[in-house]
Amino acid sequence: MLRKIESPAKCESRSVIRFLHAEGSNAAEIHRRTSKVYGETFMSDSKVRKWCRNFDAGRTDVHDAGGQGRKPVSTDDLVQRVDQAIRGNRGFTISGLSNLFPEISRSALYTIVSERLEYRKLCARWVPKMLPDHHKTQRMGATLTFLQRYHHDGDEFLDKIVTGDETWVHYETEETKEQSKQWMHSHSPSRKPVMFKRTFSTKKCMATVFWDRKGVLLVEFMPRGTTITAASYSKTLQRLRRAIQNKRRGMLSSGIVLLHGNARPHTAVATTILLQRFGWEVFDHPPYSPDLAPSAFHLFAHMKRWLGGQIFATDNELQTSVQNWLKTQAAAFDDEGIGKLVPRYDKYINRNGDYVEK
Repeated sequence: MLRKIESPAKCESRSVIRFLHAEGSNAAEIHRRTSKVYGETFMSDSKVRKWCRNFDAGRTDVHDAGGQGRKPVSTDDLVQRVDQAIRGNRGFTISGLSNLFPEISRSALYTIVSERLEYRKLCARWVPKMLPDHHKTQRMGATLTFLQRYHHDGDEFLDKIVTGDETWVHYETEETKEQSKQWMHSHSPSRKPVMFKRTFSTKKCMATVFWDRKGVLLVEFMPRGTTITAASYSKTLQRLRRAIQNKRRGMLSSGIVLLHGNARPHTAVATTILLQRFGWEVFDHPPYSPDLAPSAFHLFAHMKRWLGGQIFATDNELQTSVQNWLKTQAAAFDDEGIGKLVPRYDKYINRNGDYVEK
């Protein structure tokens, strides 16, 4: 017969959690088992999870820090020495610090690092390029120009923007780690779903998409065996102009602000002359700045997530699927992408030239 234990000491309950966690039980299972013996009011599920995390991080002490009559171990001098050690090696571990400070426990070190010094561990993020000063200056100039124009004209300026770019779409696109997530019950076995490495097809197509805040204007796919040149890009721009004329009545007369990349076909003399003949304003896009290109950070990012896990057999199947996906996106989706430019440019100034993630 199960016997209840009333009002256990904190150190006892934490010791039980440490034992069961070391045995391989997850936090949900530990909470369920301990609640049967100690009662539902013994400890909340969130506190059990917190103690499991503490033990994972290297804590071994189950007592509250600094009990009555106990000499405090985290003196100001010790905290300062720990801080200096961390500054000398940002990739430290609690185990590594413990070797440098053998006179204190791992749990006390963890408290010093996380609570006294308020350090937290962050992953590095990938950026396209280490920007030199002159590229940052170009980005800053483009940023100020954009924000000044927006604050002067407001949404009328965003209404005039037409943006576009090229991207590769693959026959097979690996699903992201986020897409592989599955809902599991809290009482399910702790074994996680697995993904196996596999070799994906290298077949792909180059897609060119132009759009504005109301929707997609032009979608084209580059024929196999060809490359984008100034001549081919100029023909694409001519087809884009006809698409705007057909789909956005009055937009050509009100003025177009073209926001596209700075690849060679985009900035070639023949392309520049054609855009001048159109009377379009070309907004300066700084180099190595996909974080400021709506196609890169919005449209293509969502499209690549949608492609994740899908397999196509032919060019026609892939191209038709991409076109259908673009058609099914609501106008609010495209409006959101263009609207993100304003806060992104604001963030860029606040980050002193660094790349913007979100």
